[in-house]
Amino acid sequence: YLSLRNLLREVGACTVCADALPSGVRPVVQAAHSARLLIIGQAPGRKVHETGIPWNDASGERLRAWTQLDSVDFYDEQRVAILPMGFCYPGTDPTGADRPPRPECAPLWHSRLLALLPAVQCIVLVGLHAQRRYLGSSRKATLTETVRTYREYGPRFFPLPHPSWRSVAWMKKHRWFEETVLPDLRNVVRASIGR
Repeated sequence: YLSLRNLLREVGACTVCADALPSGVRPVVQAAHSARLLIIGQAPGRKVHETGIPWNDASGERLRAWTQLDSVDFYDEQRVAILPMGFCYPGTDPTGADRPPRPECAPLWHSRLLALLPAVQCIVLVGLHAQRRYLGSSRKATLTETVRTYREYGPRFFPLPHPSWRSVAWMKKHRWFEETVLPDLRNVVRASIGR
């Protein structure tokens, strides 16, 4: 417990890519030694950066709807750990879209944090960046195919699309996601956190 607490302090004090962060450094991570579900997403957005609360935006609302976790369960660090691929808000590109996660965070911190999360039963991989790192060459040619074949990666991993506003149109095009994937996701989440 002390090791994880100390490591989270280190994460909170990290300034490795400070020069590349237009809004400044504010790592957003949630973890406890007892967490049984781990959600690995992309990087905090502007609103999450401002509040310091992971998934505290419209994407987070959609992710909580997908998992059927209310805010109390979702933010219970004793049961749910949250590690983005990039811990700080990366800013926006010239089109106004969020930049990709900084590449320094995951190699620097993930394996050290995962080693201190021994109770994790399932890792939900939200979006392409997390799937690239954790599924490697076993992922499919497209995110859609990786999500469609989610059973191949269980019980350790559960790949999902990013729950941004774009996923609404994607879900309309791929009805199987709501019909097949979400019910299984909810079962896995319930089993992982003991509900």
